[in-house]
Amino acid sequence: MADFELHPRLAADTRLIGDLALCRVLLMDDARFPWLILVPRRPGLVELTDLADADATQLMDETRRAARALGAHCTPHKLNLGALGNQVPQFHLHAVARFRDDARWPQPVWGAGPAERYGNEAAARRIRAMRDLLGIG
Repeated sequence: MADFELHPRLAADTRLIGDLALCRVLLMDDARFPWLILVPRRPGLVELTDLADADATQLMDETRRAARALGAHCTPHKLNLGALGNQVPQFHLHAVARFRDDARWPQPVWGAGPAERYGNEAAARRIRAMRDLLGIG
């Protein structure tokens, strides 16, 4: 994992929550949607199918943990999971909590206009909550 580098676009659009066994967990810096991004810390990954079998299993476990953490934190109406990669080639997986009264319901969050960045205090609260729920020290 020493060769792992986060894609610059992901780094610019997110705040660090921490690392699980496989994935770096990021908070999308858009306060309109509680949104985590999981990035396996393996160099050169582009597609889900590029993962070794054991890593794919670990990714599923960590995705479920992230989804449960979001659910426990904000009790969404729906939890969207997706891996698109059309703008950022580095494989990453989105977990987005959705609400019937959010800015894009029922449409996808992609292309929803400019992000409404978290203030530092609000981001710190959400990051602390996610760290606690994910068991990231």
